[in-house]
Amino acid sequence: MRYRRLGRLGHDVSEVGYGMWGIAGGEGGWSGADDARGLESLQAAVDHGCNFFDTAWIYGRGHSEEMLAEALRANMDRRLVVATKVPPKDRAFPSTRASRLEQVFPSDHIRAYTERSLANLGVGRIDLLQFHVWEDAWAQDPTWQRTVTQLKDEGLIGGIGISVNRWEPWNVLRTLDTGLIDAVQVIYNIFDQAPEDELFDACAKHDVGVIARVPFDEGTLTGTLTAESTWPEGDWRNSYFVPENLVPAVERAERLKALTPAGTTLPEMALRFILDNPAIDTVIPGMRSVAHVRTNLAVSDQEPLPADLTAELKGHRWDRQPTEWSQ
Repeated sequence: MRYRRLGRLGHDVSEVGYGMWGIAGGEGGWSGADDARGLESLQAAVDHGCNFFDTAWIYGRGHSEEMLAEALRANMDRRLVVATKVPPKDRAFPSTRASRLEQVFPSDHIRAYTERSLANLGVGRIDLLQFHVWEDAWAQDPTWQRTVTQLKDEGLIGGIGISVNRWEPWNVLRTLDTGLIDAVQVIYNIFDQAPEDELFDACAKHDVGVIARVPFDEGTLTGTLTAESTWPEGDWRNSYFVPENLVPAVERAERLKALTPAGTTLPEMALRFILDNPAIDTVIPGMRSVAHVRTNLAVSDQEPLPADLTAELKGHRWDRQPTEWSQ
């Protein structure tokens, strides 16, 4: 495992981290979650050098955080970096241009969920507390600025981050100029390359850490989905993979399979594409089995993709606009 510096926070984090949504289950999550298997996967990740774990209160309504707490207790001799997220008070994912800060992240809500996450995680300090949705129109509002500054001053959080809305990498640029943001989490993969346009340069300018999420486009870039794929009732993927998204996504993934180097797989190529960009500090695939942990973490030790392949993958950029189903 190789490590990279997480912006000005200075943590040396594994370049392949752990996204913890999928192992939590519960309302609005992914079906098939199993605590025993999830905890086994978390431990396998630690054993293979992963030290960055990204969770959120909304993942299982605190259950993902509680699972991470078990992993932290089992590995007290290791320095594991913990990132979690404050849910929007109105429970609207994502926020929209009509969203108002006082309805989404009022001061008392930010503090209450910070304290709730601290209790769930069993820690005295959260390394990175992130807003789970964001509107750049809120950049200069003193309410959130004052609140996060107080939480830092009190030693309850080490840094503050923003999880940028899907397909809106521009929706944080003015907020970065405040100097208060330490890390940005953004969707970045072979399809979703728009963060390269402005966001990565802005993060470099401010020494803000970059966390790449959704490396497999919620599953299409694993190469395992078909145009007929469905999931059990209540699984979030049913709402995301509506026909107008699933069908073209599968078609595009099929075209990528022909480019996969001999001896590797499509998901390995997808992760390597992300890691080959020096703007990325860590990528956080969801991993729900020990086999997935071993395969994904091993990509860190692989050689960069050939330059001509990277150039060809750049041509598979797919710019999409947020819709009612993109969430």
